[in-house]
Amino acid sequence: MTDARDAPAIPGDRPRSAADPDLDRAADPDVYRAAVARLPAGVVVVAVHWRGIDYAMTASAVTSVSLDPPMLLFCVHVDARLHDALDDVDLWAVSVLSETAQPVADWLASPGRPAVGQLARVPHTRAPRSGAAWVDDAAAWFECRTVAIHPAGDHVIVVGTVLEARQGAPAAGGIVHLRGRMRPVV
Repeated sequence: MTDARDAPAIPGDRPRSAADPDLDRAADPDVYRAAVARLPAGVVVVAVHWRGIDYAMTASAVTSVSLDPPMLLFCVHVDARLHDALDDVDLWAVSVLSETAQPVADWLASPGRPAVGQLARVPHTRAPRSGAAWVDDAAAWFECRTVAIHPAGDHVIVVGTVLEARQGAPAAGGIVHLRGRMRPVV
């Protein structure tokens, strides 16, 4: 086991005390945005069916949390329409977009798209329990029930138990978000 004192120094690292005012200062938001853009992230669509309307959004802040029980999480901005729906709806669907679904990802990430009918141009199927949309052009699908919502800055973290998981075509690739662009991965 390696002792933390034996760890290599981080460039610019210096010993700090608990009284150091730099410990509480957050990174510059612009520098943080540029740095985190170098972290590749899978692209999905998260959807809910609320009050007879489909709400969907493109997301890249999605991850597996647990295998037993199976759980996923996603992050949503507090101003997003889908966030409002989560106050009333605890079932949601995730479509892991295939490498050919970039037009869907672009559309559901575009600001100002209409709330009503936003999936009219997106071929989709209804998830069995929630009735939320599963995008047809996907490599995998999940249906989840919310177990926790945690505030996190200008977003919330939504954690859900996976009720259903399905795989698409075996050769399907995906899309990653990297440096502000979506890129296919086969």
